[in-house]
Amino acid sequence: MKTLAGFLCGLMFGVGLVVSGMSDPAKVLNFLDLFGAWDPSLAFVMGGAVLTSFVGYSYVLKRPSPVLSDVFHLPTKNDVDGQMLTGAALFGVGWGLGGFCPGPAFTALPLMSTGILAFLPALLIGMWAGRMAPLLRTGAA
Repeated sequence: MKTLAGFLCGLMFGVGLVVSGMSDPAKVLNFLDLFGAWDPSLAFVMGGAVLTSFVGYSYVLKRPSPVLSDVFHLPTKNDVDGQMLTGAALFGVGWGLGGFCPGPAFTALPLMSTGILAFLPALLIGMWAGRMAPLLRTGAA
């Protein structure tokens, strides 16, 4: 049941990304181009996502436990450190250069455009490198 629920949530998320235009890098880059062909429509997409998340979390966290698990798995870390800032900066630079963030990149894969075929391998290598960096520092790799 968990697998089916995960699949349906992922499918709904992917459809939402496509319908909202988040899988179109030109739309995303136009949103980031404040002094050119600025397209503010993605601000409404982000605002809708924040509002939906706020209402959803407020409702769900009133329950004693999740429907398909024994406990809620919520983040416990709340401090800002160098790793978080570096990760956020790299994410922002990648989003600004490529016009994709990870979710929309995967929804755009069926388009097989040159941009997505270059971005996805770079994304996967970056994710792998990010996981390996702490191991290399400690010598555990």
